[in-house]
Parts: sequence; structure tokens; C-alpha cells
Amino acid sequence: MGFSNLLLPEVQRFINENLSTDLHQLLLKKSPFPDVSIQEIVQQIKGKKTAQRKFPFLLKDQIVFPPNLNLEQASSQSTAAYKAKSVKGQSFLDLTCGFGIDAYFLSQNFENVTLVEQNPELIQIVAHNWKILNRKASFINQNLEEFLESQLQSQLEGKISFDVAYLDPARRDVNNKKKFLLEDLSPNLFEIWERIGSIAAKIMVKLSPLVDISYLLGALKNITEIQIIAIRNEVKELILVVDNQEINNKHHTKITCVNLESNEAEFSFSHNDEKDAKSEYSGSSDFLYIPNNSILKAGAFNIISQQFGLKKLHRNTHFYTSEQKIEDFPGRVLSIEKIQAKDLKKGEKYNIISKNYPLKPDEIKKKYKLNDGGNQYLIFTQSINGKEILRST
Repeated sequence: MGFSNLLLPEVQRFINENLSTDLHQLLLKKSPFPDVSIQEIVQQIKGKKTAQRKFPFLLKDQIVFPPNLNLEQASSQSTAAYKAKSVKGQSFLDLTCGFGIDAYFLSQNFENVTLVEQNPELIQIVAHNWKILNRKASFINQNLEEFLESQLQSQLEGKISFDVAYLDPARRDVNNKKKFLLEDLSPNLFEIWERIGSIAAKIMVKLSPLVDISYLLGALKNITEIQIIAIRNEVKELILVVDNQEINNKHHTKITCVNLESNEAEFSFSHNDEKDAKSEYSGSSDFLYIPNNSILKAGAFNIISQQFGLKKLHRNTHFYTSEQKIEDFPGRVLSIEKIQAKDLKKGEKYNIISKNYPLKPDEIKKKYKLNDGGNQYLIFTQSINGKEILRST
């Protein structure tokens, strides 16, 4: 193994002892080990520091971490564990294994696991780490297209080789520019889509959180579900699911919104339900509801109003209101009062929100001489009655 010297007890001890060391300063020093470079040591320290916040299950001795790019591209433990809740079966396939975080969690309820990765060093690291973690799999160092070609005989015989196939296509070009269209990803989803469907009963694809949902529904047939996954209100992933055993018309695709590491419940609806839903509008009342960003990404602007019995402030303001507090709303709920600009005092501290309002938060602070911070929210927005300033109570 190219990383075997990193596993020596004295090297592992040095790595653990320097987790809080300034890495820029450490890089200027000579490695204390003749067969391990200081760059290799620093990379392992970076990996452990990343694991502390992103995938703590890997905080074990003898775990080897890959280069920074692979660490950045890997899913977090939270998102991987969430995705794993909805899959189980006999055989699992990850066509783009990478550092193997998704595969580790998604494959937990499967007897046979196959991991495909074209980078030989990376698949070697994953195989080593899984041995440390006492997990078994078939590790295949092969290009995705070549692997699919090798499955051709199964396809010709009409056999389903895997219960679930998962892939996370590369979303950047050679110039590190982000790509969103399915044909621009690597691999091109359109070119391999039918071949994956011929060997797997269920397909899951991780996509950029910026990809447009309407575009996806128009581009691919028979999408069963779209999962929009946020962590602490930051949308991290969009998961496309096609289940050949539960094929739906695209207009009835289930859309699931989740905000992990919060106390908010999931919110699910069908694409067609949102089209049919209608919102009632009103000026602000006693409570203001701000949906979490996974719901806003999903475009659930009317169905959220209808399902919770809320009134929308304005067609272009995705804030909602009610006289009585509604529990279990998937987002922020504020008790509010409507105020006038003259009620604001110079130097007061607020967390300022501006939506569908001419001024941005920084412009509002400057105009009214307000400061950031404090425990209260100040919301500048617009309802059907016109511009409103709302203060949390």
C-alpha cells in the first residue's frame, strides 16, 4: 500500500498530537520520519480535522484520509445517514464511490455491496478504511462506463443485478467551473441512464442543490422522488430517485424537504399538488412563518400555505401569517408586531431580514442607524396591504 508508512504507531501518534498545531508552520518543518513526508502528515491532520465536523465516525486510528478535493466532495455523515433510511435490499452498487461516505451508510442494509471507483489510490484507501471499520464490499477499480459495459450480458438476459444503484456525478469541468445540466456532468447522465436502469431496480443520484427541479422533471422520465436535503437551513444536496417498481407520472413525483440537525419535521408533497394548491393572502397577523430553505428550494409556496392553514403575505413574498400559533411548522415561527419606521431608535440591535422590499439589510441598517445582533428580528417585507415593518416580540 502506498500509505502503509502512515499506519506506523509512531506516525499515528504524531498525527494525533498535532491536530491543534498550525499547519502552515508544520509544513515548514522537516518530517521526523524518513519514509513519510511532512506533506503526507499534514494531509492526514487535515483529514482528521475535516472528519471532526463532517464525518466523525472516521475518527479512529489507522483511518487514512485522501486529498482535500475528495474530502470536500464527500457527503457529510448527516446527509449520508438520512439517505440510508429509505433503502434496503440484497445488493447495493455505488458507481462513483469516491471517499465512500455515502456508500458506507447507504449499504448498511444490504448483504452484497459493490463499489466502483476509477481512481486507484482512492479505492485502495476506501478498501483499507472499510477493513478498519469491519465492513465488507467488492472494491472495483474501473471506469464507470467500463463497468456498465461489463454488465452487458446481464442486461441482455433481462436480469436486475442490483436492488439499488447510487452515483454522484462530477459537477465541475477541467477549469473547476460548476456544471448543472445533466448532459454536462461526468458521466453524462443521458448517455448511461438506460444502462443503469437495466441493471438496477432503484437509482439514486446526488446532484447540485442549485439544479432546477422543473428542469429535472422535464429532462428525465419516471422520477419517483426528489429529496432536498438541508443542514441547519443550508441546502446541501438534491437527490433524484427512480424506483422501477413504483413508477409514477412525473407530475406526481414526491418531493421531500428535510432540514437536518434541527427540530423540524420533514415536509413532503407531490409536484402536481403544488400546481393545484391556492394561497389566501392577507396583511401580517400575530405570527409570522418563514419556511426553511429546503422548502423554498422545492418551490412549495402554495402547498405549505394550504397544508398548515396559513395566509400568504404577498404573491412574491414567501412569508406566511396566522392569528393562532401553528405547531410543527418546518421553518422559523415568530411572534410579531407591526411597527412604523418612526418607532425605530438609533443604535438598536436587530437581526434584520428583508424580503420583497426595496432596501437590502445593509441599506436598512444605514438608513435607520441600526446595529446587528440582539435577540429580536426586524423584518422588512411587503403584504397585500403594501410595505410592512415587523418586529419579533
